[in-house]
Amino acid sequence: MGNDTAVRRLDLGYFVRPASETGGPQPRVEPVLAYLVRRDDRLILFDTGVGAVDPETEAHYRPQRRALESALAAAGVTLADVSLVVNCHLHFDHCGGNPLLGGKPILVQAVELAAARRGGYTIDQLIDFPGATYEEIDGEVEVWPGVRIIPTPGHTEGHQSLVVRQSDGTVVLAGQAHDFASHFASDHLAHHAARQGLEQPLPTYQPWLERLSDFDPQRVLFAHDCSVWEPPHRNG
Repeated sequence: MGNDTAVRRLDLGYFVRPASETGGPQPRVEPVLAYLVRRDDRLILFDTGVGAVDPETEAHYRPQRRALESALAAAGVTLADVSLVVNCHLHFDHCGGNPLLGGKPILVQAVELAAARRGGYTIDQLIDFPGATYEEIDGEVEVWPGVRIIPTPGHTEGHQSLVVRQSDGTVVLAGQAHDFASHFASDHLAHHAARQGLEQPLPTYQPWLERLSDFDPQRVLFAHDCSVWEPPHRNG
């Protein structure tokens, strides 16, 4: 594989978002997706699935979990093979497997970790557990050559995405920066229209889309949507 970097999706189950949170009359079943980023013998695990929660939260979301160990085994790796962990944010459905990875570096925005530790934000036992090893960052950082963490606040103040340059184009692991690929597509087009100087009014969009556009992403993948965004006209 040389210096190329592979990205693989992991299915870690699903949960049911109640109608009170969907903005519509019905509940919605959403996948829980994580991603492996592999270069040679090094592995980044981006998100770790749904953790153990209190009975009230369990009843509210009715999560159906796939064990992280099983998902990794299907990809031909084990917990021990993971080099480091990146969570898009620290809600319980994104960092649930972190306690299985004690001693592994967890890269997190400092503002996100601070929010998680204030209480009432997530499940406390998923944050400070035996062997928890955080590397707090403040803003953008290069993890490996061609692999960068980019702050994408919105869903939470400390939300972050992972940008992975591959030989056939850049992949963005966007976590929950957008709930759906279609929402990202709408914001991306709004940004494109604004850059072309189209007259207002136009929809607003997150300022960090400007930074993501610098990488000319060819695929954008999400935490709760199996759809993949691709540009209408791919370069190549």
